Amino acid sequence: MQLPLQITFRNMERVAGIEELLRAEAEKLETFYNQIMGCRVAVEMPHGHHGKGNLYHIRIDLTLPGKELVIKHEPGLSKGIRQAGGREMQKRLEVGAPHRDLRLAIRDAFKVAGRRLQDYARRQRGDVKTHEAPSIGRVSKLLLGEGYGFLITPDGREVYFHERSVLNRGFRRLKVGSEVSFVEEQGENGPQASTVRISGKRPIRQVAEKRGAAAG
Repeated sequence: MQLPLQITFRNMERVAGIEELLRAEAEKLETFYNQIMGCRVAVEMPHGHHGKGNLYHIRIDLTLPGKELVIKHEPGLSKGIRQAGGREMQKRLEVGAPHRDLRLAIRDAFKVAGRRLQDYARRQRGDVKTHEAPSIGRVSKLLLGEGYGFLITPDGREVYFHERSVLNRGFRRLKVGSEVSFVEEQGENGPQASTVRISGKRPIRQVAEKRGAAAG
């Protein structure tokens, strides 16, 4: 791993042994894919849940060459983990043994991260053929502070993308209406865009404003 593992605890005290577990699980990920550039893990107890079963949120952000994988594990529903950018599935943990449950949540999250890395490694090796031509879309939503946004395709579908999927560090140059080309992939939470490239065309909003000014 090129960058040191980053661990964050939110709304909770550090739990003995958890950092060691996180480091061990992060090291295992390199057995699935050995070009991980960075890994950030956030362990959070939501406000209002102290003493109410200790429901934990686990988020893993993996930085890969040209791609960002985000895995979330949140309490609530009966099954595990989905990627960021929309409707995350959630999992409720036992009330009786919160520390054991925290370890279980961490291991579940890293299991999904491992499967995602295996899929990515297969695509990189060419085991999974991906010869799709780039699609064209326009930026429909931008959350600059959160580091992601959504594209609208010509057939009206909305596709999630992360700032690290935008080539040449172009995320901050995007505007709502900007035209881009991208490769669509199927993530655990639905369609997502990778290899997002900004086209030379101006955003729709800017073009409309210029025409309005000329007409006036």
